[in-house]
Amino acid sequence: MTEWDIKKLRILRTLRDRGTVTATAEALLMTPSAVSQQLTNLAKQLGVTLLEAQGRRVRLTDAAHLVLRHAEAVFAQLERADAELDGYLRGEAGRVRIAAFPTSVPALVVPAVRHLRTAHPRLDVRVREAEAAEAYELLTAGEVDLALSLAAHAPTARDPKFSRMPLLADPLDVALSAGHPLAGAPGLRLADLAAEPWIYGGSGPWSEITTAACEAAGFVPEQAHSASGWTAILAMVEAGMGVALVPRMASAERRGGTGVVMRVLSADQPRRHVVAAVRGGAEEGPAVARVLAALRRAATERETVQRN
Repeated sequence: MTEWDIKKLRILRTLRDRGTVTATAEALLMTPSAVSQQLTNLAKQLGVTLLEAQGRRVRLTDAAHLVLRHAEAVFAQLERADAELDGYLRGEAGRVRIAAFPTSVPALVVPAVRHLRTAHPRLDVRVREAEAAEAYELLTAGEVDLALSLAAHAPTARDPKFSRMPLLADPLDVALSAGHPLAGAPGLRLADLAAEPWIYGGSGPWSEITTAACEAAGFVPEQAHSASGWTAILAMVEAGMGVALVPRMASAERRGGTGVVMRVLSADQPRRHVVAAVRGGAEEGPAVARVLAALRRAATERETVQRN
């Protein structure tokens, strides 16, 4: 295959545009002899004559014009590569892969991606739903660049493999059937529900969150029914089969009818804390930094809505 030298091709193009070796040398901050030598070497590499004497000047041969016609396409592609690389270095291009737990996807990740599509359309964000254990395995293996999880299930802040950033304190509300005696009770506390049948998952994060919140309020919840999806949980609540704690961040998934009342607890309002994590030092990468900023923006907007 013919050896193509981009630097020498640029010199040939400049000669075509400037007309003389002297003008080419001035434009490229070279000596005329260096220009002539580079073009002689290029002709040898390509195996064609590129220049012909024309009085005291030179002119490009038909072969030189053929070479430049193809070289222009190469130069244009290199310009596009430069622009894309510059965007990558400024965090405006590239790919960032996120592993996020289910309720964080519609509540935080999707709003962040919407913002990034407008502000940085060349930044490609790929999302993978995963609970904490899988998310941190993927992060450690380099298969994702950022993990969203609850703080209780994240690596400790002392783990040097990861950098953690807090995003959101998500309140937990209680779901009651519309006909429940406490559905309209003022100043409802979690402790008021100690004798109620509870609905939550048999194992995993949500089971731990529910039992921990209830124990902090002074009682151990009686698990009457087990379910992990909000559709099933709220359907059972609506039927009067029990009560359940529901993260406010999961509000986008509450599609039940009017038979469920969501009550904000008063003095003993439990919360779960959401964090983002990256491999140690990766938060300084411009593309990851832009995604983190978009996630923080989404979290701030959600907290503002929650307060109002």
